[in-house]
Amino acid sequence: MAIKTIEKNGKKIYEVYVNGFNSSGRRVQMKRRGIESLRKAQSAEFELKRELAKMRDEKVSYRWCEWLDECLRRMKLIHQPSTIINYDKSLNKWATPVWKNFELNKISKNDVYNLIFEGLDLKLSMQTRRTILKMIKRVFQMAIEDGSLNHNPCLGIVLKVPEVDQKVLTTKEVEILLKEARLTNHRFYPIWVMALMTGMRSGELYALKWTDIELEARRICVSRQWTSKSGFTATKTRRSRIVPISDELLGFLREWKLKADFDEFVLPHLKEWENGEQAQVLRDFCHSINITSVKFHDLRATFITNLLSRGESLARVMAIVGHTQIKTTNVYLRKAGIDVMGATEKLGYNLPKDEDALILSFTQ
Repeated sequence: MAIKTIEKNGKKIYEVYVNGFNSSGRRVQMKRRGIESLRKAQSAEFELKRELAKMRDEKVSYRWCEWLDECLRRMKLIHQPSTIINYDKSLNKWATPVWKNFELNKISKNDVYNLIFEGLDLKLSMQTRRTILKMIKRVFQMAIEDGSLNHNPCLGIVLKVPEVDQKVLTTKEVEILLKEARLTNHRFYPIWVMALMTGMRSGELYALKWTDIELEARRICVSRQWTSKSGFTATKTRRSRIVPISDELLGFLREWKLKADFDEFVLPHLKEWENGEQAQVLRDFCHSINITSVKFHDLRATFITNLLSRGESLARVMAIVGHTQIKTTNVYLRKAGIDVMGATEKLGYNLPKDEDALILSFTQ
């Protein structure tokens, strides 16, 4: 097996030769001539090797595009449809045009680095680049688990992304928001109430049914979500959880149930909500009443931060909001400042008081 370089009319061209034996032990020789670039020659060599492997009834090496298709097929068994769509759309847009016919085990760390830092659209944020890198890393990891790859070329490549400044509403701002929304009979008022009083995700609120709420037991069972891509599915973590109902929320739910006229779903399925415009609706309303302009997901952050700042334990908050990793909740712990509260009391020095100071009067 070899790639030879030949000068022809002052131009460099390549020839590929592959020798071997088929399953019957008969010698096989294959070649490709007149190839214009080294990369194309390497691709041709790969194709010839594949043909030879098939003749020997051996397992054929994957190309990037083939392995990605296989990954997406396997992921359908364990992931939400929306996750599959994101992988398919992102990787076929950014990685496949570059690596389409690359032999999977020939994609190097340098190839990955060049794609992430130089090959992607310069307008893409570092957060988006990190997400694409994470997806690529997972695809290679699946190849390792399959036995089709020995190492992950993404290992050691790190993108440091500044932590997103998560906005939250103060207690006073929450009161203003809900008061103004009720006074104006805003269509999103019940949705905002539930988001701020339960910390549930948007899709979980959309899928919430009255059968999920036990008013006497004062608890909500969160077991499903809704997305525009996947419809009604299990929650993001595929786990059910219980959200306790406070006194304030209990009163609201009893009152709202009478108004809801026993509809199957607890909250109205507004058109803006279905179209993913709930964040813009909230930002516009916050701006109109002169409070911090937040997105819909920030209501969940407000719920978490306020619970932590009032001394609720990290473990209980994690259980209520459905976080599976403590590092996720820790972001809100830092936001609330609980982990550093009181630390400066240990400085050990005091500022001088008026009675300790020597007051001098200067006269001319």
